[in-house]
Amino acid sequence: MLSNSIKDATKEAHLTLEKKVVQKMKAIRSDADYADFLKHFYAYFNQVEQAIAPYITTELLPDHAERRNSSYLKQDIEALGSDVNDLPEAIAPEITNAIQALGALYVMEGSIMGGPIIVKMLEKSGVTNGVSFFSGYGEATGQMWGKFVAVLNASANSEAEEELAIKSANDTFSNFGEVFGAVSVA
Repeated sequence: MLSNSIKDATKEAHLTLEKKVVQKMKAIRSDADYADFLKHFYAYFNQVEQAIAPYITTELLPDHAERRNSSYLKQDIEALGSDVNDLPEAIAPEITNAIQALGALYVMEGSIMGGPIIVKMLEKSGVTNGVSFFSGYGEATGQMWGKFVAVLNASANSEAEEELAIKSANDTFSNFGEVFGAVSVA
């Protein structure tokens, strides 16, 4: 199954990104710091969404319009009293077909699955506003992930397509890490 293969093959890239995100989160001391943190997510997610838009159709992913996207991040940034100006540079991976788009979306949807952990970490820093994106789909988060995984698994029809999705996911993790710049991950 592609979902298992992609998880195994992206483990290193995922952990590298996760370390950068956690390091950046540990520096959050205020709503302004959190808004800056969200700008990194917004800048990248917005770029990736534009790259995958031609390929992630309602025929491929029927509930696509119901899924979390960068507009939620923008709302959270604005709820914190900031705006989406002064964004860090973000470059989406190359996406030229639906299987690559699904590989990239695997990373984005996966970040939503980890959202409740981020919300808890933020609460420890006293940050409770602007968490709509990381709150995920509420009680339906697991179900939404399951629906996405089913589409992902049904979409790769060959080993070559699996490799393409895996490369796209790895590139998505790697490029996302670049948005955070040189953050010490030791």
